Amino acid sequence: MDAVRVALLREVLARTQWPAATRQFAGTLRSSVVPHGGGLLLVGTEVYEPWHLAAHLVDESTWSGLPELTPTLVRHRVEPGGPAHLSVGLGRIEAAGRGETLLVVVPERPGEGLLERVHDARRAGATVLSLDNGDPEVRGLAHEALSVTGGDDVDLDTVQHLVSAAAGENGAPAQRGRLRFRDRLSRLADQLTAPPPARW
Repeated sequence: MDAVRVALLREVLARTQWPAATRQFAGTLRSSVVPHGGGLLLVGTEVYEPWHLAAHLVDESTWSGLPELTPTLVRHRVEPGGPAHLSVGLGRIEAAGRGETLLVVVPERPGEGLLERVHDARRAGATVLSLDNGDPEVRGLAHEALSVTGGDDVDLDTVQHLVSAAAGENGAPAQRGRLRFRDRLSRLADQLTAPPPARW
C-alpha cells in the first residue's frame, strides 16, 4: 500500500483509535529492533503466513533507511530446496533470545506448538509483540499486543498496513543522516560548478 493510500486510510479512520494505536505499536516495534541492529522474526499460524506484512516491512526498511526493520519470515512448513529467505523453520523461534524481537501475527487461535515456542523465546529474553484477534493466551505472552476483534471497524490486514507504514515513518533519524550526505554532496557540486571569484 503506497503512502497516499495509507494517508487516505488514516483520514477515514481519524475518529477511531487505530491511527494512534498502530503508530504506538510501530514505535514499540522500531524501538525493539533498531537498538539491537535487527533480529526481527515474523511468524504467523499454520494456516496464515504474514507474507504481506513481511513484504511491506522490507519496503519500509529500504525507504526509511532502517535495515533493522527487515524481518526474517519464520514458516511452519519449509519446502526442501527452496530459496534461503523462504527456508527458515520454527526451530528459529526456539533459538531466539535476548536482543531479538518476535512479531506474532495470529488472526485465529494458534496451535499449542507455536504458543510453546513463543513462550520459550520470551523466557530466553526475546521481546514478543503480537498482532492478534484478542486471544487471551497470545496477549498474555506478548510484551505489547494490538488486537483486532470481530467487532472492530477494521480487519487485521488493514492494521498490518498501518503498522508497517508507521514503522517506516518513524525512522526519521536515519533519513536525516541521508539528507546530510545529500546536502554535503550538493554543496560540493555547487562549489565545483561555481564560477571563479572575480579578481580586481
